[in-house]
Amino acid sequence: MDTQPAGTIAVFGGTGKQGGSVIDSILSRGAHVRALVRSPESDRAQALADRGVELARVEIGDATSLSGALQGVDAFFFMTTPGGHTLADIERETRQGINLVDAAAAAAVPHVVFSSVGGAERDSGVPHFESKRRVEEHLQQSGLRATLVRPVAFMDNFTYMGPSVENGEIVLRMPLPDHIPLQLIAVRDIGQISASFLLGAAKAPDGAIEIAGDERTGSQIAAAFGEYAGLPARYEALPLQVLGDNPDMQAMFRWFAETPAYRADIGAVKAIAPSAWDLPTWLRSGDWTLPTPGR
Repeated sequence: MDTQPAGTIAVFGGTGKQGGSVIDSILSRGAHVRALVRSPESDRAQALADRGVELARVEIGDATSLSGALQGVDAFFFMTTPGGHTLADIERETRQGINLVDAAAAAAVPHVVFSSVGGAERDSGVPHFESKRRVEEHLQQSGLRATLVRPVAFMDNFTYMGPSVENGEIVLRMPLPDHIPLQLIAVRDIGQISASFLLGAAKAPDGAIEIAGDERTGSQIAAAFGEYAGLPARYEALPLQVLGDNPDMQAMFRWFAETPAYRADIGAVKAIAPSAWDLPTWLRSGDWTLPTPGR
């Protein structure tokens, strides 16, 4: 299906990395973007404006500002984030998503794309997955034409939770058994795939798709970092107890270990985004830098 000219695509979360990747991809295809932002005066918002992005000020708890910002758009992308891992944070995420769905319905937006999480529909028991599932359900019940994009684990998370360098060796540690493969996606590709749906260049089967660009065990992830850095590498599986008093993260890594957790069809993803990155390609993109030895 060829990309069709679009009037205006609205994006919520455009000053963040995931929403920003959607904006990057939409702009690269020549479409107009309206970014829904809390602070149009912020440096990040102004950087978008400098690229030709229209800014619309919104307050997430103000239905009038949200629906007003969505008037006349041809499609709308949004994501939600808990902002933390407490149950209160997660409940706020659900309320945020429901408010955005209601605003899209009030504005009669023709197509809504929601970036959720892989496995949201499979009763994962992970609190910040379940919060997104409640938003999915509200969207599906809204009567809006909707596409659910369900990303797996972000490669980009390795920028702050990646391996260390110890005695000239790359060492990666995660609370995940080494025989369990973990599916991964680059945030850049969430933008590529979401833009294809927003602009009509692709359709998700049954309105939903789990997306991944790679799948590797802990040792295979460590080996990719080692190859990129030109250093020997090893993986150490840690117990869940290292996550401390964080039931949300413990539930997520426990779910990861229950094979299969993420279930993206990478071949189907590549059919939509042939250039979707694997982990070595993400590493070559320059988003990860070799840490100082001992860190």
